[in-house]
Amino acid sequence: MTEANILVIDDDDDILLSARLYLKQHFNQVLTCKSPKEINVLLSRNEIDIILLDMNYQKGANDGREGLYWLEHILSIDKDYVVILMTAFGNVELAVQAIKKGATDFILKPWENEKLFATLSAASKLRQSNKKVKKLEKIHTSMQSDMARKFENLVGNHDSVQQLQKTLVKVAPTDANVLILGENGTGKQVFALELHKNSLRRKQIFMHVDLGSLNENLFESELFGYAKGAFTDAKED
Repeated sequence: MTEANILVIDDDDDILLSARLYLKQHFNQVLTCKSPKEINVLLSRNEIDIILLDMNYQKGANDGREGLYWLEHILSIDKDYVVILMTAFGNVELAVQAIKKGATDFILKPWENEKLFATLSAASKLRQSNKKVKKLEKIHTSMQSDMARKFENLVGNHDSVQQLQKTLVKVAPTDANVLILGENGTGKQVFALELHKNSLRRKQIFMHVDLGSLNENLFESELFGYAKGAFTDAKED
């Protein structure tokens, strides 16, 4: 049993009955309808993988225009739908036109069951591939969005910036004390803020203290701590 749901659309009751009786032996679900005007409702209410679509519905019509119109309509709903067009009138030019407009395949009626099964099996594999690609694209987009939020203030394509971002990702989840060195204006505070935003303490207050006016000894004491009596006013550890 192939994991695929099939929708067959044809104005001929005999075609619908034949398709349903044969295909339900091989596929999860087979739905049928006589009018393409029901497409919107059927697609909104059911998870359809493959659509087997007749190309002519009006009496006496054989140019396939209706089928091409509904093909475009279906793909406008979701470009990843797999649509196979079918007609009793063999026309190479029409088949080429259908493929160019997005049809996956083109079969003639009456069909051979083995040919129909092979065509739908290949279409099912294509549908599953489309689903996987779509899922991966969503994951990729989500990851890009997350990365953009993580480094919204730390941007740049230079190798050094990329390396800083990699370092930040490694360091942020840890409890390590981080010393950031660099010339004035190189973005040390920006990096420190991004580090805090991505750390386990991101919900706590980020305290920015300007130590530029302190002498070297007081700076070291403020940064690394001091023992009682180390200097004037050092009254406790």
